[in-house]
Formats: sequence, C-alpha cells, structure tokens
Amino acid sequence: MRSIFVFLLILGLFKCALTEEGFCSAPSVLSTESKSKPLYWKVDNPTLSPVHLQDLPGFTRSVYKSDHALITPESHVYSPLPDWINTSGAYLVSPHMGSHFVMYLAKLKENSRSGLPPHDVERLIFVLQGAVTLTNAASVSQVLKVDSYAYFPPNFEHSIECDALATIVVFERRYTQLPNHVPEPVVNSTDKQPLLETPGEIFELRKLLPTSLAYDFNIHIMDFQPGEFLNVKEVHYNQHGLLLLEGQGIYRLGDSWYPVQAGDVIWMAPFVPQWYAALGKTRSRYLLYKDVNRSPL
Repeated sequence: MRSIFVFLLILGLFKCALTEEGFCSAPSVLSTESKSKPLYWKVDNPTLSPVHLQDLPGFTRSVYKSDHALITPESHVYSPLPDWINTSGAYLVSPHMGSHFVMYLAKLKENSRSGLPPHDVERLIFVLQGAVTLTNAASVSQVLKVDSYAYFPPNFEHSIECDALATIVVFERRYTQLPNHVPEPVVNSTDKQPLLETPGEIFELRKLLPTSLAYDFNIHIMDFQPGEFLNVKEVHYNQHGLLLLEGQGIYRLGDSWYPVQAGDVIWMAPFVPQWYAALGKTRSRYLLYKDVNRSPL
C-alpha cells in the first residue's frame, strides 16, 4: 500500500507541475513571456511569490530537518550584511544547521560595497541579477554580469561594488589547507566552461572551479531537460548547497519528496539520500556547492 500511495502522490505532483502557470496553477504575476526576461529572473520573481499567498496566512514550503533543509523565497529574511555597505543579505545555509559553509543571497543597492570574509575564509560569488564591479588589491577592476562568477582564496583582498541594483549568491567556508597546494583567484562565466562527461547520467554538467587539489570545494552547474532525472540515488559524505536557477521539478531528500522551482535553496547533509527529476516545460538548471579533494577524516 505504501508504494502505491507514493506512486499516486508523485503522479499527482507531476500533473500539477505541468499546468500552464507552474505548481498548482498559481496565477502569473508577470504577463510577459519568460523568453523576454533576463536569465535567472525567476530567482527573484518565483511563481509562488508572497503575492500569491495572501489568502494562505502562515503558509510556507520551507522545511528544516536534521539532515536537509528546503528554504523557499517566502521565508527569506533580509538584514544588513556585516561590514557591507548598502547591502542586505539572507543567510540560507550556515553552520547553525550542521553545514561547514555558509550560503547567502546578497542584494546590492546603489553605491554598495562588500566587506571581506573572516580570516582564512574563502569566498565565491555568482551574479544572479544586474552587474557588479570586482576590484582587487592592485586596483584592477572587472565587471561581472549575470552568469559570471569569481572565486577569492582566503585572505585575498578584494571589493565588490554596484552602482544600481544587483543580486548575487555567496558561498564562504574556512579553507582546508593542503601542503604545497595554493588556490588562485578565478573570474569567469558559466558559458565559457566546457560540458563534462557524466557516465551513466544524461544531465549536462559544468564545473566552475579547477579540479586540482588546491581547491577544497567546487560549484557545479547542472542542466536537465523536462523529464530527465538523476540515475544514481545518491548517498555520500559530501555536503551540498543548491540554488535552483531555472525550471521546476521534484527533489527527494531522505524519505521526503518536495516540489521545487527556481529560487528554492536546498541544504543536504552528509549521507542523506537525494534524487532529482525535472518537470514542467522548460530546462531545469541548478547551482550546486560540493566539498571535494579532502579526506573526511
């Protein structure tokens, strides 16, 4: 009976996800077709944004458990970021829930400027909306637009500035040193990264950082066409922090099944069973943090 119930539940969610306006036919707050919108626009404008929840006081899709969390946009709480100027942030993953890294959204306003991470902490930023200017200690500046990113090794002097409005996602963790291996700064964009082989899988994979031993984490960009899914039902020691950039689907975490869409954030603890299937009518793309190149001991 349990297996029949789970099958019917997934079937119902699948039908629901295929409706014209997203999950459960939530009315669209934007009349313009998605094709005319900037890349990743739904991260800041999800289908189930708070405007659709006015008749459901107290409703949220967010869930927190000991081995995973789903943090959805209606639950984001923004406050001024320490040492940043004219910037508000929402911490979505932190050591308070059991992770060894932090993941947060930073909304930069006019004349905004970043602070530096704590001592021995590395940082990666990924631009979701707008554009930011990156400047290093030598006063060399670069403009990063949507889908661009930058990695800063621990104790690397830099600043992130913005003249207008921009949104970035930030990952920070205390660097785990390895003798004779020193990471270098990286500035690049997703579209310049090659597609990598994924034996036994059908999704498309790009890695944003070098795979050499100097780097103790990486960021994966994974693309699924509608109906595609992970072949391996993963259980491993690595932690994940995930931001769904485009599309929608079903994520299994432990014994729970969650409908997810662009703008949702997921934390996965070590050894939690995990699996994803893409639904809807458009590509699913998510950004995935993963610790690498270090022994779990």
